[in-house]
Amino acid sequence: MSDSAVDADEVRHVADLARVDLDEEEVERFADQFAGILEHFEALEEVPDVAAEPELVNVMRPDDVEESLDQEEALENAPETEDGFFKGPKVS
Repeated sequence: MSDSAVDADEVRHVADLARVDLDEEEVERFADQFAGILEHFEALEEVPDVAAEPELVNVMRPDDVEESLDQEEALENAPETEDGFFKGPKVS
């Protein structure tokens, strides 16, 4: 058994959650690979902090409330209506 940061029990647990059958050789290999992956993440902690970007602001125009069509005007050009609503083709 290796002295990696990830032990075989953790690998078996993850494999069980993923419903993957691993033999002992695969368990050892994955433990070493997981430990290598964790080392890469630890290296990211050494990256210096950078200045944060300014917060985004809305560059769009503000919404203006305007009068809209009433129901009768909205349905005026509809090919088919039913009980005051648009009627579309039947979907099966």
